[in-house]
Amino acid sequence: MSYTIGIDVGGTFTDIVVARADGHTIIAKAATTPADQSEGVVDGIVLAARLMGVPAATLLGETSRIVHGTTAATNALLEGKTASIGLLTTEGHRDVIEMREGLKPERYNLRMTPPVPLVPRRLRLTVRERMRPDGSVAIPLDKASLDEAIARLAQENVRAVAVCFLHAWRNPEHEQQAAAAVRARLQDVYVTTSSDVLPRIKEFERFSTTVANAAVGPVIDTYLHRLRDRLSEAGYRGELLVILSHGGVATVAEATRLAAATALSGPAGGVAAAVALSREGVAKDLIAFDMGGTSTDIALVRDGQPTLSDGKTVANARIAMPSLDIVTLGAGGGSIGKIDAAGLLAVGPESAGAIPGPACYGQGGADATVTDANLVLGYLDPANFLGGRRMLDSHAATAAVQLLADRLGLSVPEAAGGIHRLVNTRMADGVRVATVRRGVDPRSHAMLAFGGAAGLHVTAVAAELGIKRVVVPIAASVLSAWGMLNTDLRVEVTRGQSQSGGIDIDSLNVCFAEMEQEGRARLSWFDGEITIRHGADMRYGEQVFEINVPLDGVPRSREAIEDAFHRAHERLYTYSLRDQDVVLVNAGVSVIGRLPAAPAASHNQATVAVEPKGRRQIYLGGWIEVSVFDFGALAPGQSVAGPAIIESDTTTVLLRDGETARFDPRGWLDIELN
Repeated sequence: MSYTIGIDVGGTFTDIVVARADGHTIIAKAATTPADQSEGVVDGIVLAARLMGVPAATLLGETSRIVHGTTAATNALLEGKTASIGLLTTEGHRDVIEMREGLKPERYNLRMTPPVPLVPRRLRLTVRERMRPDGSVAIPLDKASLDEAIARLAQENVRAVAVCFLHAWRNPEHEQQAAAAVRARLQDVYVTTSSDVLPRIKEFERFSTTVANAAVGPVIDTYLHRLRDRLSEAGYRGELLVILSHGGVATVAEATRLAAATALSGPAGGVAAAVALSREGVAKDLIAFDMGGTSTDIALVRDGQPTLSDGKTVANARIAMPSLDIVTLGAGGGSIGKIDAAGLLAVGPESAGAIPGPACYGQGGADATVTDANLVLGYLDPANFLGGRRMLDSHAATAAVQLLADRLGLSVPEAAGGIHRLVNTRMADGVRVATVRRGVDPRSHAMLAFGGAAGLHVTAVAAELGIKRVVVPIAASVLSAWGMLNTDLRVEVTRGQSQSGGIDIDSLNVCFAEMEQEGRARLSWFDGEITIRHGADMRYGEQVFEINVPLDGVPRSREAIEDAFHRAHERLYTYSLRDQDVVLVNAGVSVIGRLPAAPAASHNQATVAVEPKGRRQIYLGGWIEVSVFDFGALAPGQSVAGPAIIESDTTTVLLRDGETARFDPRGWLDIELN
């Protein structure tokens, strides 16, 4: 029997999905181990094997593919636990990463302190060399200045070196020579070049992305190789694949080389799941709403396709690699309720995390979190958390909320209800950022809810936005891990072009051919089906930003490509300027290796509608008694009217008055709101 395993490491739990070819699926959740995430991963696999009734070595020995999403890079950037970095750059350009784009991230905030660069100024060293924008050499690489800079970095004991020379996107020769010299002198140091990471124009984006890559490179290298070794020792003989920010997967070697591309690794799995379910028939247009223990991730799927962006900023580090367009909020089950400076109730972004976790976990946490509030309100069964493997401490949760209630002059249920409503409002605002600010009406979309905490909040968030349909899969709590098993190998190759005064078709075709050859070479080990996608970043002559234009199916002529740009611009911004010059800035090729998709999560299906398994007191502005249904026991087509609770071992869904859920035979709750 052959299995595939998806692994999603979150801030609180590590989710494991084991899928068999016949659709049988096992899910498991283990506590995340922040000090070494690989321990939690192995714990989760051992638990999954135990649920299957086999030794972990047997499970891993019969597993053909493991796909992993990690928060290691994100955590390193957010917590400031990156490697010590040195930067080698062209004379006169050591301050590019500090000057940024000449604008403050919050331009109207007069009291905002400047972002602190990942490389201190004393470790930003210059080398005498210079390339011209056309790729010709203005100043040859000076070996003496290079050797002097490398010697300085050796004295500083840096763990990583970023090499960022002027116009290396056009001609990488000097960067390659410098990198070779660094590797020869500093053999245990992680070395990365801008021409390898992001070979395109815009100095700050190229420099910042390369520096971020150097900052998290040693962290990712250490973690992924440790995890691969642990899995090998436990019996796994296959390739460990890692999901990247653009939604495709890569080998450990590729993920280590492009370490900054793992910054949205975990959330990308959720978007992959949304795309897969969209194709399964949930809806063509979806808002993916992933509420976990630490954060909530929101993304759009339109006409069955994910929305892409040209990069993200994580902890003031601009990472301009292709990525899924995901809005992340510090709002999750572990988000802490507190009294702010104005004496008002606030929730997050601080989180109790996995250790100590919410007060109800009984691990020493004393702060009231969203999970504590949900327990106090009766939404969670303290005896059925993680299928009964962990008992929740109702007394500890009540005591934590009581501290806030006393300061606010409220009862405990009122304070808990305030935490619940406030986090809902914050998440609704996040959905507006992902939709309304991008010119999308959220009311025209269905909301797909997943993550361990989403089921208790999603209908309230949807109601605030005017959304009338919510979908909650039976495997909602581990859907990101399942989504990772519905991704493909993907290599992104990009090159700066900066073609103004008309698009040179011959030059563009040569560039596409070279990039396709490079991408295929990186996937030379893969013997499956490969598909190629082409695109370009383009703008009008007087604009300072580009938009990505897919070029597959577009005739390779100047007129056709410019027309595709005009139509894409009009679709995004409602207008086009056909009398203006069009500039092709970057060309890109995606080389995709097709992997078999995992079947949808299986479940027990009753033949007739089942009765509630019990009754529970919950607080919805007042205490009421509601029916509690077993999610996994619902019959196809069975409807449940709110107020009610529908729960499984890892997912709890709250239906409010006027909401009706119908169980779809394909494995999800279809909820209609008034």
